[in-house]
Amino acid sequence: MAIAVFAPSVMRIGAGAISEASSVLKGMEVNHPLIVTDAFLVRLGLAESLRRQLEKAGFACSVFSETVPDPTTEAVAAGLRAFQQGEHDALVSLGGGSSIDSAKAIGMLASNGGRVRDFKVPNEIPRKTPPHLAIPTTAGTGSEVSRFTVITDSETDEKMLIAGAPLVPNAAIVDFELSMSMPPRLTADTGTDSLTHAIEAHVSRKANAFADAFAMTAMKTIWTELPIAFREPGNRRARESMMLAATQAGMAFSNASVALVHGMSRPIGAHFHVPHGLSNAMLLPAVTAFSVKAGESRYAECARTMGVANPSDSDANAGRKLIDALFERNRDLEVPSPKKFGIPEEHYFALIPIMAKQALDSGSPSNNPRIPSSEEIEEIYRSVWA
Repeated sequence: MAIAVFAPSVMRIGAGAISEASSVLKGMEVNHPLIVTDAFLVRLGLAESLRRQLEKAGFACSVFSETVPDPTTEAVAAGLRAFQQGEHDALVSLGGGSSIDSAKAIGMLASNGGRVRDFKVPNEIPRKTPPHLAIPTTAGTGSEVSRFTVITDSETDEKMLIAGAPLVPNAAIVDFELSMSMPPRLTADTGTDSLTHAIEAHVSRKANAFADAFAMTAMKTIWTELPIAFREPGNRRARESMMLAATQAGMAFSNASVALVHGMSRPIGAHFHVPHGLSNAMLLPAVTAFSVKAGESRYAECARTMGVANPSDSDANAGRKLIDALFERNRDLEVPSPKKFGIPEEHYFALIPIMAKQALDSGSPSNNPRIPSSEEIEEIYRSVWA
């Protein structure tokens, strides 16, 4: 059976690649791009540096810097107004997954109208979006190469998954030097997000040989390099390896899909403002323990590729070693539980039935090797509390 492959048509990868942004945009035949970024990158001067580069090359561009972590429909609406009022014809996203996901949603609404909720999975996106150049500054989300965006409904706090080929950026610039200032907590969380992308893509019911190649390469690199990048922020080799692996993991899950970890992670982020990578980290070991027997050989391949199991280990033993290693890695990266993160206990447990429903409604759990019931999802939420 043939598979559909999704990827940007143009990519520039390597140190200093951001200097090629203007030439990439010229190839996209656009004139008036809107730079979508955040206030932090404005303060760093990175957004202004990009704007000057583009204007020097003859582009008339503006900067929208009101994106927020876990982008909301309210912030997307503000970006859409900036895009339309400025009569822009393209988008350049600069930042982490929040900026890139925001730009995807802005472009989707600019071309299709309506509300973000109208395009929530399983609804389709009928029209292609304006040209989009994605420039990630964190090694984590893989959004620069994916066909997904996740937007939180400002009215209901629901994290909505939106998927479709029109969301794949037309071009991506992956420059690891942009990630050098990432603090340790962000490094750990975004890196674990990438690891989750790779593992879930490989064990997903939609796994395929094309995505597997990216997933296995990414998880091997991330498992080795993430602790180094976490403990040694200035290590250029580790940063470069992590940045490339994040993009590879993005290619993997964009072409195979994520599963239960992501389905359960989004509601935690939406209701309690936990960063996406961190909520993935909170869940990954427990969800793997729940799922492993239903996908024993696939999880065993992950364990052997990551070097936490031996080639001679049985699949069952390799799976057990993978679970132990994931719990140990969370301790090494100082991943807090929901309790230690500071989420109020009564509020957390009261929302578990709602979070379980939202997780199932996202569709991601149906890709899991072991498809959970609502009651089983609720039990996993309870198990990770402390």
